[in-house]
Amino acid sequence: MAEEPARHVIQSSTPVREFDNLGEVAAVAVFPDGRRMATNSSDGVLRVWDLKNGAILKELVGFGDTMQDIALSPDGQLIASCDESGFVMAWHSETGRALTPTFRAHTKSIWSMDFSPDGATLATGSSDSMVKLWGTAAWLQGESIDCGGGWSVNCVRYSPSGEFLAIAADNVIHIRKIATREGFAYFSTPSVSLVWMPDSTRLLSGDRDDTTIREWNLLTRKQIGQIWKGHTGHQWRMAVNCDGTVVASPAKHNHIRLWRLLDRQTIAIFQHSDSPRCVTFSMDGKYILAGGNDKKVSKWAVPEHAWPEDASKDQEIQQTQDCDIKAQASDTKSRESDVDARDFGPKVCFHL
Repeated sequence: MAEEPARHVIQSSTPVREFDNLGEVAAVAVFPDGRRMATNSSDGVLRVWDLKNGAILKELVGFGDTMQDIALSPDGQLIASCDESGFVMAWHSETGRALTPTFRAHTKSIWSMDFSPDGATLATGSSDSMVKLWGTAAWLQGESIDCGGGWSVNCVRYSPSGEFLAIAADNVIHIRKIATREGFAYFSTPSVSLVWMPDSTRLLSGDRDDTTIREWNLLTRKQIGQIWKGHTGHQWRMAVNCDGTVVASPAKHNHIRLWRLLDRQTIAIFQHSDSPRCVTFSMDGKYILAGGNDKKVSKWAVPEHAWPEDASKDQEIQQTQDCDIKAQASDTKSRESDVDARDFGPKVCFHL
């Protein structure tokens, strides 16, 4: 099979749209319906946005401290947030009703949280070296995982299959099997962020110290290839698109980088206005949304050649439909013109 020719790296400093937040943005997440976005803020408020018109739909007030991470349940009904004092808050996304009184989940900052694929459990990871699992039916604590050694837990992520829980700490990446509650794999790499591929067989990690990205194979339990080249800067919140072909990561110099996973090449660099901290993809994979210290969320267009296959097909269908509509309109106009010519053309009168 012929190799795909190298593409020019797209660089842009002009986002498609900006959403003005009132505090620094620590986390951003898009709802499964693709119409709404949630942001966490340094002012202690979680905001729900309309992605189409940019309006703030809800403002959900936390415990008052700087918020750190957001988790949305897979059905989009539950929103959870955490803060630097170790508190957890949860709301119903449609009504904004608190699902539980704000509670102290950890003794130190909670850096990360994630819902299980069935929405029944919320995992929280903290700088107190603990990962805790909370049942969302009654918001009671279940299992606790002590990562030991005084190491901070920086990221917790369930695999899409629900089979594994990945834990990134200052000293190791720990992959835990949910069914048996046993360790499945350990990678001796200090990490701050994790993102699963859609098939749950591969995992990306962002290193804590040397600002690199690594790819791991869960089947072989080994690193795939070398570290990714060209990345600079701490990637606290990486993201992958819906079909696992493009990765977005914050970088130095206020950059957001888009990577093609197939060959690990940078395909686009977006110039954020100030220290991007988090990034996510739109549901259709056509855009990324990035937030940071500029108190904004910037929306950037993903290059069309990097769209997920379904999105590209949808675009082709839409273009075909648009062409059909234009052709029908043109045909209708032509017929109307014929009618006009018959009805309103010059009339010849014969006088006998």
